[in-house]
Amino acid sequence: MNKNKKLILSIVFDAIGCLSYFFPGVGELSDIIWAPVSGWLMTKMYKGKAGRVAGVVSFVEEAMPGLDIIPTFTIMWFYTYVIKKDKTA
Repeated sequence: MNKNKKLILSIVFDAIGCLSYFFPGVGELSDIIWAPVSGWLMTKMYKGKAGRVAGVVSFVEEAMPGLDIIPTFTIMWFYTYVIKKDKTA
């Protein structure tokens, strides 16, 4: 998967995580499902130790009330392709 596709998916996944804000009460219940899915997706998108750590962070961020606003997937993309400057797509 190339880095541009990962960026688009990252933004989409972060938006999905924020959907719980639009459905008070019911939205927090959706976080119970989305938190493990989010962690799993993160480990599939980003391999190695960094991906595993990001998966745990993503899971915790989605599971904790009020933290959904943090764009974990997009931050990981930025870390991977801007800070680390990973050239592989």
